[in-house]
Amino acid sequence: MDISAESPVGGTIVTPARRRRKGAGAALTWMAVTPFAAWAVARVAGLERGSLPTQLMTATPYAAAGSLVPLLIAAIGRKRAATAVALLTTTALGFSVLPRALGGADATAGRPLRVLTINLLFGKADARHVVDLVRRLDPDVLSTQELTTGAVDELDALGLKTLMPHRVLQDEWNASGSGLYSKHPLQPLPELMPQIGHNMPAARISLPGGKPIEFVDVHPHPPMGPGLTTWHRALEALPPASEDAVRVLAGDFNASLDHAPLRRVLSRGYKDAADQVGAGLIPTWPANRRVPPIITIDHVLVDRRVGVKDVNVITVPGTDHRAVFATLTVP
Repeated sequence: MDISAESPVGGTIVTPARRRRKGAGAALTWMAVTPFAAWAVARVAGLERGSLPTQLMTATPYAAAGSLVPLLIAAIGRKRAATAVALLTTTALGFSVLPRALGGADATAGRPLRVLTINLLFGKADARHVVDLVRRLDPDVLSTQELTTGAVDELDALGLKTLMPHRVLQDEWNASGSGLYSKHPLQPLPELMPQIGHNMPAARISLPGGKPIEFVDVHPHPPMGPGLTTWHRALEALPPASEDAVRVLAGDFNASLDHAPLRRVLSRGYKDAADQVGAGLIPTWPANRRVPPIITIDHVLVDRRVGVKDVNVITVPGTDHRAVFATLTVP
C-alpha cells in the first residue's frame, strides 16, 4: 500500500515505502547467499585459482557450516529464489564435507601395516616424545618432514636407531629435509618421485608375508606466493596407484581434500585413510599455538586395495603439525 500526501504546490506525492524496504531486504539476502554459492561452485568445480583462494579453500568445512545462516535468512524472509540457491549451496558443500565425518571403510583382511607421519617443524619437535610415540604405537614406517641433521642425531641418540634401523634419509638444515624410517628393510626408489621443492624420498619396503610395498614421504611447498606453482607440480608428480605394487603416500601435503589437485591424486587410485574411518575432519595444523588446529593438511593416502582399520591424530610438543597414525591392512 502506497503512502500519499498533499503537496503545498498542488498534486499528490506518492512514496512506495514498503516496496523500498522489500527491495532492500532482498538485496541483503542475496548479499548473504552469494558468497557461499560462489564458494560451493568453486569447490565442486575445482575452480580455485591463485594463492589466496587456494589457501582459503581449506576452510570449506567451516563454509559448509556457515552456509546454514543465509539459508535461514532467506527462508525466514520468504525469498523463494534465494532460498532455493541457498539450499543448493548448503547441499553441495554438505556432500563435499560430511562424508569425511561418516566414514565408509570396509573390513579387509591382509598383512598389518602401521604408518606414522609427522612434520617435525625444522627439527624442533620434542624428540623424546617422538621416540616414545614410536615405542608405544610400534609403527612399521615413520614418515618425517622438516627433518634436520640435528634431529636425526637426537632421535637416534634417544633410541630410534634401534627401534627403526632401516631408513632412507634426505635430511637438511631447513624445511626441505625429509626421511623414511622402518622396522623392515628399505630400498631407495629415487626414480619414483622427482625432485620438486622439498625432498620427498621414496622407498620399497619389504613388508613380511608378501610382496613389498612402495612408500613416498610427501611434502610439497605450501601454496603461497611463488610456491603455488611448485605445489601444483609436486602434487601432479605423485605416482599413481600401480597394479604391480601397493603404494602409500604419507606426509604433510599442504593440501586438504577440498583442493582439486589433491582430489586428482585420489582419482589416480588412492583413498584418504582418515576419510575412510570418519576422521577426515580432524584438523592437523596449526598445533601447539594460541589458535587451535583448524585445517587438515597431513594425510595418509593408500591404494584402494588397502584396508583402513583406524586413524588417530596426535599432538606432539614442539611442532605445529599433529602426527597422523594409520592402522592398515595390505593385501
